[in-house]
Amino acid sequence: MSGFILGWLLPALYATGSLLVFSRSSQLWKIARLTAALALMTTSAAALVALVWGRLAPIAVDGVGLTMALLVAVLGWVIINYSSRYLSGESGQVRFVRAMLFTLTAVAVLVVSRNLLIIVLAWSATSLGLHHLLTFYRERKAAQIVAHKKFLVSRLAEVCLLVALVLVYRTTGTLSLDGLGAYLAGLESLPVSLTWAALLFALAAILKTAQLPLHGWLIQVMEAPTPVSALLHAGVVNIGGFVLIRIAELVSLAPAAQAVLLIVGSLTAVLAGLVMLTRVSIKVRLAWSTCAQMGFMLMEIGLGLYELALLHLVAHSLYKAHAFLSAGETVRHARSSDLLTTTPVSRTPLWYLGAVFVSAALVFGSAAVWQLHVPGLAVPPVALVIVAFGLAPLFWTEQGLTRALMASFTVQVIALSQLYLLWHLLFTGLAPAPAHAGLAAVLWVLLCFTVLYGAQVWLRCFPGGRFARRFYPWAYCGFYLDESFTRLTFRIWPVRFSAIQAQTLVNRHPIFKGELQ
Repeated sequence: MSGFILGWLLPALYATGSLLVFSRSSQLWKIARLTAALALMTTSAAALVALVWGRLAPIAVDGVGLTMALLVAVLGWVIINYSSRYLSGESGQVRFVRAMLFTLTAVAVLVVSRNLLIIVLAWSATSLGLHHLLTFYRERKAAQIVAHKKFLVSRLAEVCLLVALVLVYRTTGTLSLDGLGAYLAGLESLPVSLTWAALLFALAAILKTAQLPLHGWLIQVMEAPTPVSALLHAGVVNIGGFVLIRIAELVSLAPAAQAVLLIVGSLTAVLAGLVMLTRVSIKVRLAWSTCAQMGFMLMEIGLGLYELALLHLVAHSLYKAHAFLSAGETVRHARSSDLLTTTPVSRTPLWYLGAVFVSAALVFGSAAVWQLHVPGLAVPPVALVIVAFGLAPLFWTEQGLTRALMASFTVQVIALSQLYLLWHLLFTGLAPAPAHAGLAAVLWVLLCFTVLYGAQVWLRCFPGGRFARRFYPWAYCGFYLDESFTRLTFRIWPVRFSAIQAQTLVNRHPIFKGELQ
């Protein structure tokens, strides 16, 4: 029963709502809100039934699919209800609701399916639906340009996916995830065709998750309505990681694919994390944050830390949905904080280095205590190092340090460490088994995190130094990585505007100068 609900009713509800909007457009928001509410209740009931059945009967439950379906239902319910207020009085609301429900239908089909062909087709449909949402304001030419760039990147990714499907089918005779898993179960190494298939899946995920240097469309897509940004950054851009987790057995046997994910993901995370420091606009800063977080997620998959990648995916989705939908409150809070800012206390680099060691001691100590009480809990040391680097900034403070303040920071790190270990325990049972990461991969990740952390600390300690003066122009321009791709985009498939429209676009976005005729 839970399989039926999960496999058919969730996408069927979204599809039904989408069809009803076409026939009863006068009640579009009522239909959309009812559809989202029913989808959330249905998926929550399916999760509860699966949890009970998993304890009472020896049945197989698709934990990853169920988790993602529940995430999609929650995000769909929140974003649709927000959109009904946000777009009040706007023209084109019918177009928006149709495209939103179509996109949610495609995402729902993707997350519940266990057939690679259906997953790829649903992924393509998701991209097409998102294209209509990104170009909601048709008079905004910058939005048209950015959507055009994303369209080309997505089509390139889908070519990779189609070739990968052909290779998988010719080698295994099936496109079912269960059939593929059965074929791989007895293999110690992959045939050449499946190695190429894994590489193509990895390349498609890199393209779809806006990794450098093809990231520009994600950063420049701020012309779309805020609910569309929330859907894109909280849900759609994460799909690449989800698909790779779905085919984890294939990726784990393909060292070349793991290496590509590790290198591209870590470099994107480091560079995007540094660029984010130079941004003032809340939405643009969040966009660079998404680019960096997708890099971290692909890096985790390259390390074989599938449970950490799944946890990262879910946590990032929920955080980004909240961050975009509350962007206005973020601005108001920042202005209020500026008024209350006290005279800062300067810190030396040694202070920030000590913060890493204190964070690492607390994280590793928490893991040791957990392993005493839960002997089956096995957390890879590299995952704990990543968590330690992530929590170390909690000790960054320019206020006068007191015992109470230090105790507060320590409690926060310990509490978040317990929360991570608790979620790790839960997601270990949902995600595929982790793959072994070689020493070279671990050292590369440590180097990347050290460089990122060290650069952030140096810029914080010496904001007017020689390194900061040279670094800032490059970082502010995104290290000029998107310009070449933008020019290549116009040469491959140019977009034609009138002379007035082109000049207006050039005045607002000088990057397009010389490319629009």
